[in-house]
Amino acid sequence: MKKLALVGYGKMGRLLHQLAPESGFDVALVLDVAADLAQADFSGIDAAIEFTEPSAAPANLLALAAAKVPTVCGTTGWLERLDEVSEAYRSNGGVLVYGANFSIGVQLFARLCAEAAALFAGHADYEAWAWEMHHSAKKDAPSGTLLMLVDRMRAAGYTAPVDVAASRAGRVPGTHEIGFDAAADTITLRHTARSREGFARGALFAAKWLEGRRGVYDFREALFGGAGEEAR
Repeated sequence: MKKLALVGYGKMGRLLHQLAPESGFDVALVLDVAADLAQADFSGIDAAIEFTEPSAAPANLLALAAAKVPTVCGTTGWLERLDEVSEAYRSNGGVLVYGANFSIGVQLFARLCAEAAALFAGHADYEAWAWEMHHSAKKDAPSGTLLMLVDRMRAAGYTAPVDVAASRAGRVPGTHEIGFDAAADTITLRHTARSREGFARGALFAAKWLEGRRGVYDFREALFGGAGEEAR
């Protein structure tokens, strides 16, 4: 069994702890959101999964990079410091996988949204929206996933305005919707998460994928292939 460290022990951390043995991991170290990772002992740790909050993630990742711990980061809302964090992993010969969403279903959904955007790009009578809803405890709004979906639409050639909205209420694990509307009809693409399990299993998949690699990768590169961002 590979030795896994969990950084952050909220609902996602506890679920990762439960599912880790199915992916060949023994959880050997658990650190809560307030832990000082610079003081932690990562001896014998094969990988770390970081799910905390946007304000804590950059410092956690810099400490993990310094400790040369292969890392999966599922926290969103911190990417303005991605260049700094990437440099830390590169200079230490480490590896990081980050992502706006670790659900494999969401990544497939993103491909569908990009394809739809490319098709609608040539039809100016259709206007687009992007909407998401999450539980009331989620820190960032709009979600990193929704922003990722809009970015994929742009990359696919959709240049018209996209109305972006977010809702926070209750315990919703996550719903993301992309739509196109014209006088004649409405086309809606929606992904609804039933639980956090899909995110946890995707993060564990990425943690296994880290072995033997260096550099910085978006989660979709782990899923679909890619050269990584070692030049970042």
